Amino acid sequence: MKNGFIKAAAYIPELKLADVSSNVQQLLKLMKQADEKGVNLAVFPELCITGYTCGDLFFADLLLARAEDALLELAEASRGKYPVYIFGVPLRWNGRLYNCAAVIHNGSILGVVPKCNLPNYGEFYEKRQFTSGSDYTGPGWIELKKQNIPFGNDLLFCSEEMRDFCIGIELCEDLWSPDTPATGLCLAGATVVANLSASDELIGKDSYRRLLLAATSSRLICGYIYANAGIGESTQDMVFSGHSMVYEYGSCLAEAEPFHDREEICTELDIYRLRHERQLNTSFSSRKGPACRRIAFAQPLQETALTRSWPKQPFVPADAAELSARAEEILQIQSMGLMRRLKHIGCRTAVIGISGGLDSTLALLVAVRAADRMGMDRRNIVAVTMPCFGTTVRTRSNAEKLCELMGVSFRTVDITKAVLQHFSDIGQDPAVLDVTYENCQARERTQVIMDIANRENGIVIGTGDLSELALGWATYNGDHMSMYAVNASVPKTLVRYIVRYEAGNCEPELAAVLQDILDTPVSPELLPARDGQITQKTEDLVGPYERHDFFVYHRLRTGASPGKSFRLAVHTLGDQYDRTVILKWLRTFTRRFFIQQFKRSCIPDGPKVGTVTLSPRGDLRMPSDASYALWLEEIDQLA
Repeated sequence: MKNGFIKAAAYIPELKLADVSSNVQQLLKLMKQADEKGVNLAVFPELCITGYTCGDLFFADLLLARAEDALLELAEASRGKYPVYIFGVPLRWNGRLYNCAAVIHNGSILGVVPKCNLPNYGEFYEKRQFTSGSDYTGPGWIELKKQNIPFGNDLLFCSEEMRDFCIGIELCEDLWSPDTPATGLCLAGATVVANLSASDELIGKDSYRRLLLAATSSRLICGYIYANAGIGESTQDMVFSGHSMVYEYGSCLAEAEPFHDREEICTELDIYRLRHERQLNTSFSSRKGPACRRIAFAQPLQETALTRSWPKQPFVPADAAELSARAEEILQIQSMGLMRRLKHIGCRTAVIGISGGLDSTLALLVAVRAADRMGMDRRNIVAVTMPCFGTTVRTRSNAEKLCELMGVSFRTVDITKAVLQHFSDIGQDPAVLDVTYENCQARERTQVIMDIANRENGIVIGTGDLSELALGWATYNGDHMSMYAVNASVPKTLVRYIVRYEAGNCEPELAAVLQDILDTPVSPELLPARDGQITQKTEDLVGPYERHDFFVYHRLRTGASPGKSFRLAVHTLGDQYDRTVILKWLRTFTRRFFIQQFKRSCIPDGPKVGTVTLSPRGDLRMPSDASYALWLEEIDQLA
């Protein structure tokens, strides 16, 4: 449960219909397995103590009495064990029979939740045997062996040690109903929903279940554990496949596909991430939930072993088809934004500083798309290369070839003399390769393209990306500034893939140039080249963008603390980077993210393309003077 992770499992026991003693033995075995694995929450299928398909045998006193005894036996067996267990059981109270979920922990039955929505169509006829929990009007408890047990649909089960770990319960059909019980439970505080199900298998039904769970867990910003009945149920008229799943905020983390041979699926739910998403989503937090009774359970904090995987490049889809679709969608958003801006101000010229690097290449690709979309001559795109001390033949040549092949206007303005004159004006020694030496070049380039834009009645298209903004890797009022920044919310790792996508969809000659740009080290080229080769490599100075994009994503998208970011990075990237290296770059990222906020506070307009952006007008309202002491203190403790 450290860092907000809880281990969640769905169990699919092989039952014997109406053979309660045999079923209890199966459940005891799985209870022990869950305890040995350190599972926080173990969910079992609907009516798993008896079997779901007992039909009119549910009228038999003998079966119901044995089921009640079995529940008490399972509760006693849970004494001294770590997990919270949820079992499906039929329980009779005041002459009515309820299809229930019983929550058990450390020797006690914490509460019982009755099923609300009873299917009575097609192959289902639950209303023949059971009463809906919605019709219960009792005192809020039932009696089991002289114990008063909380009973009702208003129960939440909450950890004393991690208050955001709060469990709500649905039973099978509840998920399929128009107004699911989980909606109210989540608005009342539940972050995890357990569903005890007995859903028979039909053609295409597995896909529909996935859609339901993806939509429900996304809409309610929750974890969802779906434990479905499998082998042992009657096949007289139905077949049960054991199709079980664990979802978190729309994503499937674990799945036992239909007709599998598994007894369990087990993964980790990130409770703190769900908490963070709910804090951000004011549409969710503004809704008032129903009054619920909160039942506490004690589960000492322990390190939750991580078995689930996280993407090494969270901004980049792993699936090739999805990556191509995303690249195309981003290009559409960028080009549509630029086209709208050009049309709005009555501008027919776009000016871009072209360096032969990735970012300016993407900006040019976007500008060409915008021009084509609005019927503007590509020659109205003015690409300007401005060589100086660090410019190499390779990047300059690629810039020229790229512009020629794309049919845009191309100009070369050598800024060497202008920069040297400026050095003379301000008393800068050209032999001193300091920040002034570098930034004078960046600001001169910005002045040149701004002035060209004025002459051409155009606007300057910014090239900087999200990763550079996160690190403040831009010269203030230099490459930091433009009149419309098309790449502002595209991280560096994704820029590379978008350019590669375009390279795969163009003529061979242009594709070759794009490929060479992709192969060129990322560099601002502000320090003198050596033997014609780049000497200043960005990732040698501030760290690999792959790592920084990982930290950016988890800092802003999931709300991860430095400790949690470090743990996820070690778990995900430990095969590539030593722990000390990861910690070093995490420290660099954290420090720069805070001290460079002043640059982000005045960035130009630019289109939002993903869920993580740094615009002060959109997603990040952060004071420029905020201290990073708390964050570095946690990093020091990690060291």
